[in-house]
Order: sequence, then C-alpha cells, then structure tokens
Amino acid sequence: MAVTIYHNPRCSKSRQTLALIQDRGIEPQVVEYLKDAPDAETLDRLLKALQKEPRDLMRRQEAVYKELNLNDPKLSRDALIAAMVANPILIERPIVTKDGKAALGRPPEAVLDIL
Repeated sequence: MAVTIYHNPRCSKSRQTLALIQDRGIEPQVVEYLKDAPDAETLDRLLKALQKEPRDLMRRQEAVYKELNLNDPKLSRDALIAAMVANPILIERPIVTKDGKAALGRPPEAVLDIL
C-alpha cells in the first residue's frame, strides 16, 4: 500500500499534492525526479498506469521541448520516453502512484481517487 510521489519541491502544485497526501496521514515515498530521474521502464509503466501517451505527460512549454523538436509527429513513443529520461524537466508533475495505479496531481485533488 505504499504511495510514491514524483515530486519537484519548487513546484506549487507538487507541494500542494504532497501536503494533501500527508494531511490524510500518509507518508509517501518522495522521488525528486529532477535529481533521481526515472528510467525508461519506469516511465513506460507510469504512462500505462496514467493511460497517457508520452506527449500527454510532457511539459511542452519547456525550452528543451522546442530545442529537441519533440513536436515532430514522426518521433516514436520510445524516442519521446528517451527524451524525458535524458531531460526530466520535461516530465509533468506531480505523479502519484499506489498499488499499480497512478494519477497526475493537476489539480492536486485528482490524486484522491487512487489513495
């Protein structure tokens, strides 16, 4: 029944989501994904749990998104995941997981369904 949050402490939505979880008496495993980036297998598993494709989980306003031309429709799913592994700033946050389920904390209350 472990809860994990892929967290960026500089992000207000991420901080709000973490507080929401803790206010319910849950002390999640906190993964600061900018320091400890998930590997491709983990990202693939998160995407499947979220029922999203890579671009759905990408921060498209980041400069690196444009620099790497990640909006190119010819890029494969694996290429997009590799870009997120190499540049974790591209990963939308926060992501919360529990028992094989995942939710994106935008808004923070969206994670309540899996807790």
